[in-house]
Amino acid sequence: EVEVDELQRLLAGMEKEHRSLLLKMKEGEAELARLRSVEGDKLAEQDRSAQLEKEVAMLREKIHHLDDMLKSQQRKVRQMIEQLQNSKTVIQAKDAVIQELKERWLRLLQNLEMHDRIEHLIEKQVSRGGHSSRVRSKSEYVSRYVGSTLTGPKPLPLIRVVET
Repeated sequence: EVEVDELQRLLAGMEKEHRSLLLKMKEGEAELARLRSVEGDKLAEQDRSAQLEKEVAMLREKIHHLDDMLKSQQRKVRQMIEQLQNSKTVIQAKDAVIQELKERWLRLLQNLEMHDRIEHLIEKQVSRGGHSSRVRSKSEYVSRYVGSTLTGPKPLPLIRVVET
């Protein structure tokens, strides 16, 4: 964005110089036309006319060069703006993927918690007895299930999760 601002400032300066050069060229052409219209066999007027012709030619060349530079800078600014927009689009897409993964992870934790509760109820019904039971925290679910996937394969439970 700083580079874009700098390029826009340079463009404004070039456009201002372009206008001033155009004005000088028009003034030179007007004076040249005036000198040509005036009867003048005087050597000074001829020299001034030749000098003005050279100056007008030089100013035209400068204007042409400035036009080329302006077009180049405008292309660069457009490309930088395009790159910024593309980067923003990519970042938004990645943010959406991250959000979706977070939501999936939360659903997985809820499913794991539900699985453990069902296991607990089954154990309770099977044992019908005096084993003390406690509810596991989410960090225990994460360490239990994520840790077990790192240590080796574990048979998956026979529970289906239906997303709505």
